[in-house]
Amino acid sequence: MAHYDILVIGTGPAGQKAAVQAAKLSKRVAIIEQKLAVGGVCINTGTIPSKSLREAVLYLSGFRQRSLYGASYRVKQDITMEDLAFRCNHVVKHEIEIIENQMARNHVDLILGCAAFRDPHRLAIRTATGTIEHTADYIVIATGTKPARPAHIPFDDEHIIDTDGLLTLKRLPTSLTIVGGGVIGCEYASILATMGLKVVLVERRPRLLEFVDTEIIEALQYQMGEIGVTLRLNEEVVSIEKSSDGQVTVNLKSGQPVTASTLMYSAGRMGNTEGLHLEAVGIKPDERGRLRVNENFQTEVPHIYAAGDIVGFPALASTSMQQGRHAACHAFGLPCETEIHLLPYGIYSIPEISMVGRNEEELTKADVPYGVGIARYREIARGQLIGDEIGMLKLLFDRRTRHLLGVHAIGDGATELIHIGQAVMAFGGRIDYFIETVFNYPTLAECYRVAALDGINRMPRPWPAADRTEPQPGH
Repeated sequence: MAHYDILVIGTGPAGQKAAVQAAKLSKRVAIIEQKLAVGGVCINTGTIPSKSLREAVLYLSGFRQRSLYGASYRVKQDITMEDLAFRCNHVVKHEIEIIENQMARNHVDLILGCAAFRDPHRLAIRTATGTIEHTADYIVIATGTKPARPAHIPFDDEHIIDTDGLLTLKRLPTSLTIVGGGVIGCEYASILATMGLKVVLVERRPRLLEFVDTEIIEALQYQMGEIGVTLRLNEEVVSIEKSSDGQVTVNLKSGQPVTASTLMYSAGRMGNTEGLHLEAVGIKPDERGRLRVNENFQTEVPHIYAAGDIVGFPALASTSMQQGRHAACHAFGLPCETEIHLLPYGIYSIPEISMVGRNEEELTKADVPYGVGIARYREIARGQLIGDEIGMLKLLFDRRTRHLLGVHAIGDGATELIHIGQAVMAFGGRIDYFIETVFNYPTLAECYRVAALDGINRMPRPWPAADRTEPQPGH
């Protein structure tokens, strides 16, 4: 038995950053991983594999060049699972090596095994050679999530799969039905449709991704239709049937069946809390296996923290990293602030979406008098160069003070472009900054200047002078 300053359960983004941050503070740290490979869902089955798949599809399908060379343009006509897996395996292997090297450089002990609580400060770890026990002053739970697999869905991991199952298939499906229009469902629907697959996306709500700006989602839904995704919104699944030839039929409440060679069930994820014996320390997960935490990511037991997907929304790799770091900083008394209203969101559909700050619905509900400025990629020279005709950048600002309140983007490079607005918001900036700043030409960053001018020009004249008082918290 060894005693550590901190034990971290899980080597995903939250666990990695918690462990490294503690190590940088000269603490004795161990990180526990139950799989044979580090990185968690992010590296092995989720974020990195799905984004590798996306990049492979964008390249091999010639999607980015179609507006210039025609809709029939392809780099490779018949894309196989081997084509897609090649890029994915290369990137995953590289990322695993980076994580392992980072842990070694920072003298973080890596323990392969399944952890379970014995008491509030002691973990039993079942390894390949037996069970060992370690104690720690602090413990971070960063075990992530897994796809929800309801008992009434007849998963067979061949024709009926969950969201982790696509890259394990031996061959690509000829057609696909996706049940669930959340982030993962939208990403896979648009990616696979770009390859030419017939895709039907079934969603029980009236629109996709209700937390995203309405105008951005309208653009996404239009583009998904253009690339061949059939959207079945406001629909509920009544039953699922598999025929002898492997075809899967989804019967909907509206009475319209949908048949495809493969069904992907993408309706939420469950926290990986089974086997941790949380009852031994008085922590109770919610009905989806997630853990409740405070603003410093402490559970009901103050020295036990939880971070990453296990704590729920937004369940992004980027936010998980900051949550893990924040938890370690708080445990050892290092000041750390996580500005919730400045967290960016990235959705890697085709086209990709990103946002930071508030949207129009939120500002309307809060009775904030706001202005809107929009720049469309087709109006920007860089947009023409890259052949993106759907892209758009949208700025929301306070009409009284011109403080920037929200930035929303859709199109190529949206997840990179959003950080300019994020930085300006972090320093309480106004849209005047974009008007008075010179951007490289031709770049997508020029969208900020065009959108700011558009927003100012929509305001009644004479234009009100910007209030030069300091921004209020929350802006």
